[in-house]
Amino acid sequence: MVKLAVYPGSFDPIHLGHVDVIERAAKLFDTLIVAVFVNTAKTPLFNESDRLHMVREATKHISNVSVESSDDLLVRYVQKRGAGAIVRGLRAVLDFDYEFQIALMNKKMAPDLETIFILTGEKYSYLSSTLVKELASYGAELKNLVPTQVELALNEKFYRNRGSV
Repeated sequence: MVKLAVYPGSFDPIHLGHVDVIERAAKLFDTLIVAVFVNTAKTPLFNESDRLHMVREATKHISNVSVESSDDLLVRYVQKRGAGAIVRGLRAVLDFDYEFQIALMNKKMAPDLETIFILTGEKYSYLSSTLVKELASYGAELKNLVPTQVELALNEKFYRNRGSV
């Protein structure tokens, strides 16, 4: 039985779809590490420290969740932490194709490591961090899309940017 799992992501920013997956995954494992990864292919809106803080705030109500960051290769990080599974959220068929490729590569590098796919709740199936940032850039309502502290951080970041244009 897998006792420790890792849910990796850039979480730029964390949204309620992520929180939904975290809450559900936390019920399956003794401990779930939410790992904020630095993705060199992306230019984040929020720095690593801000993302860690937002994820910790959004998950503080879940007792068996811890939040860490890494810039290592995911498989190496998971092995160093002694985890037996990687948790990934799926929204749609397009997510599955990409995630399936990654899961197979991870399995090739670490045959004992399992990938657990959790379907995002229906009410969040359309939600992505990219969409949240776009909406925030236009000053749209974010109340039912992101945790409160994330909404405040997005409004502050984009308000500051709108004010300086």
